[in-house]
Amino acid sequence: MFTATLIAAPGGLEPSLTESLRNAWGGGDVQWLSPDEAAEFTLAEMPGNLWDVWADLQGMRVDLAMQRSEGRRKAMLLADMDSTMIQQECIDELAEAAGVGAHVREITARAMNGELDFEGALLERMALLKGLPEAVIGEVLQTRITYAPGGAALVATMRSNGGYTALVSGGFTAFTGPVAAALGFDEDRANALIIEDGELTGDVARPILGRQAKIDALDEIAARLGLSADDVMAVGDGANDLGMLGRAGAGVALHAKPVVAAECDLRINHGDLTALLYLQGYARSEFVQG
Repeated sequence: MFTATLIAAPGGLEPSLTESLRNAWGGGDVQWLSPDEAAEFTLAEMPGNLWDVWADLQGMRVDLAMQRSEGRRKAMLLADMDSTMIQQECIDELAEAAGVGAHVREITARAMNGELDFEGALLERMALLKGLPEAVIGEVLQTRITYAPGGAALVATMRSNGGYTALVSGGFTAFTGPVAAALGFDEDRANALIIEDGELTGDVARPILGRQAKIDALDEIAARLGLSADDVMAVGDGANDLGMLGRAGAGVALHAKPVVAAECDLRINHGDLTALLYLQGYARSEFVQG
């Protein structure tokens, strides 16, 4: 048995569209998870025209996901931070303060698109931040970082239902620590900035947390909790997230780079982070506000 889930921004999902698709595919009764925002229905088999329909719905600003019905509700969330749980790339914001914003943003974009080696790109950008006062980190956190909509509800709802939540970033612990605490994550992992005499040295501690480290984090945390990869929902947007997205039982490409979305069956382009709850079958009435 499969479950089809349709998700849009609030008010963006027409009941007539949902009913029409259900009828065309011969699905079960439509269950509304949130009026005019999210609905689901079951199917006996995977539709052969799934991706054609997905493409049509994208033009209507509606996301469509198809999953096996069994095991949709996950016991662990593994989330990327930059451009996923927050709306910025922290290294880009530090670079703005250092006066090298445009150059660093270009490197970041290429790295997230998979055009550059992640570790090499990180070290190249870090070198440009050498000498930046440590105090700038706090200023960036206070004035430049904003949380992605739905993130606190996602974390709080999964935790209240017995789920474990981990924030895993190729960014920096100086940011993941405060972000994880603010959003209620159980733990966080990231790279450690090397700071001497109150200034960034332009380097990070080894080993560098990149694509493989995110896969390792998934495996290590799941094993510690007695879970399998199938019990994990992972979410990210960049090329360094592809490993963990492919490893998780449900890997969600959220507002992701095209090269990332192309390799993921679960793609959210129009909903916010609460879409990950709808994908698991949670109704809005079950959301816990963080």
